Parts: sequence; C-alpha cells; structure tokens
Amino acid sequence: MVAGETSGDLLAGHLLHGLRQRWPGLHAQGIGGPAMLAQGFEVWWPSSKLAVRGYAEVLPHLRELLAVRRSVGDRLLAAPRKPDLFIGIDAPDFNFALETRLRQAGVRTLHFVSPSFWAWRANKLPKLKAAAQHVLCVFPFEPALLAAQGIAATYVGHPLASVIPRVSSRATARQQLGLAAGDTVLALLPGSREAEVRYLGERFFRSAALVRQAFPAIKIIVPAVPALLATLQAQALACGMAQAVQIVPGQSHTVLAACDLSLVASGTATLEAALFKRPMVIAYAMHPLSWWLMRGKRLQPWVGLPNILCREFVVPEFLQDAATPQALSAALIDWLRQPAKVRALEQRFAALHEELARDTVQLATDAIAQLLSAPPATTVQAQAQAKDTARG
Repeated sequence: MVAGETSGDLLAGHLLHGLRQRWPGLHAQGIGGPAMLAQGFEVWWPSSKLAVRGYAEVLPHLRELLAVRRSVGDRLLAAPRKPDLFIGIDAPDFNFALETRLRQAGVRTLHFVSPSFWAWRANKLPKLKAAAQHVLCVFPFEPALLAAQGIAATYVGHPLASVIPRVSSRATARQQLGLAAGDTVLALLPGSREAEVRYLGERFFRSAALVRQAFPAIKIIVPAVPALLATLQAQALACGMAQAVQIVPGQSHTVLAACDLSLVASGTATLEAALFKRPMVIAYAMHPLSWWLMRGKRLQPWVGLPNILCREFVVPEFLQDAATPQALSAALIDWLRQPAKVRALEQRFAALHEELARDTVQLATDAIAQLLSAPPATTVQAQAQAKDTARG
C-alpha cells in the first residue's frame, strides 16, 4: 500500500482495519502514516514524504520522490513472492506510474479514491485506466462516469461518513478543549501540507483578527499537524495573534465538533466540516505558477467538496488572490449574523451525510476479494490475446 499525506493515511487506516478482520494473516507494507502504523502496517517511508501538491511546489522534491517510487517498485518486484495486491490510496501523481509498473509485472492493482477527473483532472483518466484494475470510489456519481471510460469501479461510500457521528456533542468536545459551553468558537484549518500553511496560514490568522474586531469574545482554535505546529505558532506571532488563538496538536475532529464555524483550506477537511454540520468558508492559494497551470484545467465552477457534492455554492469559496483576509472575514461574519442560514445548511449537510454513509469496509473488502479471485492483469491480457490469435 502507498498512502500520501494525512487524509490518505486516515483512509488507509480504516481500510486496513477491515482487511485484517477479513484476512487475519494479512501482511501489509509500503508507505504510510500513524493511522496505518496503528493497524500493524510496515512503514518503509512515511506518508508525509508525499505531502506535496502543485507544480512549482513539487519541483524541489521531484528527484527524491522519483527515487522513492522507483525503490518501492524495485523492492516489491524483487521480493521472493510478489504481493497479492497493491493498493494505491489517492496520491495519483505518485501512485499511477507505480501501479502501472506493478500491473505490467503481473501484480493486481487497486486504487482507492478516484482522482477528481470530474473537476480538475480529466487528463488523469487514461493513466488511471492503465494503472488500476479496479477503483474504489467515495462519491456515488463516480462509478458510472468511470464505467463509460472502460474503468471498473465500485462505490463504497466515504469512510469519514461512518467515522464521524451523525450528531456530535459540541459540549463534550468543548470540555475536552477547555472551552466554555456558551463560547462562540471559530476553527481555522489552513491545511496539512507545508505549502498550504505557507500560503494560507497568515491569511487565516489575519482573517480571524478581523472577525475578532467584530466579535471580541470569539474563541479561535487551530488544530495543527504536529510537524507544522511550530510554523503555525510563528505565523500567529507574526500576525499579533499568538495570545488570541489556541493551537493544538492534531484533534481536528474534536475541534470541528466544538466549533460554531470554520475557515478551511480546500481538501478533505472541507468534507469533514460538512459531516460535522458546521458552516464554513473555503479558501485555497498556491504558488502563482501552479495556479496559472491549474486554473485552465478546471471543469466545474466549484472547488470545495461540499459545493461539488451539493452541486451549488452552499458555502463560499475564495481562491488565490481572492482569498484576502478582508473577504474571508466578511464571509465568516456573515455566517455569524445569519443563524437561519446556518440551520438550513445543517439540514443540507445532514442529508449529504446520509448519502455518503455506507458500510465502506464491507463493500471495499468485497470488491478486493473479487479482485483477488481473478487472474492477475497480465494473465488476463495474455488470455485475450490468445483468443484473438485463435480466431485469426
């Protein structure tokens, strides 16, 4: 298995738990993080190694990433016994080439989480088709779209929709974080990657400072990936917010359960906020060159997952130069002043939660069991070629 960054590690951790229940003798190894390690995963490299997004951002790390990918493939193919299955968890830019190499060598390949080809990455479909024998999809509309491209896929629901309770206790979460039941709480989630925090961290703190001018009693809390804790503390200090914010290592779900609203970097965290039924403002920014290259590939008007899934702007989005502290704070203040709008959003997110909640582990392991019972890819291709030759 190869999982990139924090969200991929969490997804893989849930999947591994189910795999071990179904196949108690399972041996799993590759690239992973703490959630996978907790399930007995043998980590060759940490998933944080792959936590790079964008074009310009990846260049300084490219040589190392290519070397790691080559090493993973070499190690798996040089083993006395090839793996029964390779599972790539998201990270398409890293995993697709590795999956293709392994598949050509006779290893069964599965990809968990389809790339967002329906939003940004239509050019990824031919690579996905070559890489994966089967795709596990977390959104209900994806399998039909993939089937039209000749790619086998199964909708398994989103694991987070099963992990996050339909109704969470705000009071309990606040007690855990030392917050009072009557506090108004703003959560800042500027991302889990170093580049995200570099481009968004100070904007988020300056936005919170403006919200605090309008609501002086508001409490501001930031869940931080431990590796980025010091960076966020330095940014808060630079923005004059060191004494006004509470930065905690990890605990993002506790923070989202505790808050009244959130300012969130576009990504999986926006879906987590939606599953906690919290109003949010979505923002994203990256290196200008990466933005220039990516904006022309955009296929939908929405970027944030809640808006994509609801097919409309149910929460505001601010991207790149539009993500100013003034714009972000104004959108946050708007939520605080419109409780009826918040209640309507909560109902919409509750319906979304029901749609995404499936027995993900059962559906995923069923699909994996079916894949394991089939011949490896190269065998299937050889059989098809033999039939064509016989007909000729």
